Amino acid sequence: MRRFRVRLHRPSWLPRTRTGRRRLVQAVMAVCVLALLPATWLRVTTDDRLRTTADVPRTDVAVVFGAGLWDGEPSPYLAHRLDAAAELYRAGRIEVVLVTGDNSREEYDEPDAMRTYLTRHGVPGTRIVSDYAGFDTWDSCVRAKRIFGVDRAVLISQGFHIRRAVALCRTAGVTSYGIGVDDRHDITWYYGATRELLAAGKAALDAAFHPDPHFLGPREPGVERALEEASARAGD
Repeated sequence: MRRFRVRLHRPSWLPRTRTGRRRLVQAVMAVCVLALLPATWLRVTTDDRLRTTADVPRTDVAVVFGAGLWDGEPSPYLAHRLDAAAELYRAGRIEVVLVTGDNSREEYDEPDAMRTYLTRHGVPGTRIVSDYAGFDTWDSCVRAKRIFGVDRAVLISQGFHIRRAVALCRTAGVTSYGIGVDDRHDITWYYGATRELLAAGKAALDAAFHPDPHFLGPREPGVERALEEASARAGD
């Protein structure tokens, strides 16, 4: 009976020597460590800044980051962020909500959809300020500071994103606490959590190099005026 031997072919990219294979493993491990460093930086630098709607310090301004629209209405994830902001307002923990999102094309307007949702849930329109050029987290944080004059804020987002928001806003000069709202761990949640591993790398670069936002523009007094109105009402 003839015996057949199966000969396995070594992939052409695999080093032939033991030393070469060891170096390849070391290189892969080094890449993995470097990839995880930004996420580790976010965790270490923000652990003491995370709160809930029940224990967050009273702060004049809350910043709500956009999270997509469904047929012109806030997505469920965005709605949960806005619910938290409305809860803080009704509890007297904040005075003004800065909604920041994407309005890069006429048919897609996150800030106006966010404003409409908040007014339906008890936040007066005069206490809502819209940032139409919050194209990403870094842009939103820089514009909150440089365009709207926000020095201190409560940031509201999902748990998988809030650390990045807090770290970048602090880098941009906004002292902040973060509220990560709870959500069902569905496929969208897992996608967002996975995406954050990649976004952490960009966040580290933004923190290191401080790039200008996609759009800066002139200073806008909306937050200041809303706070003046809140102060005047409190004095009546």
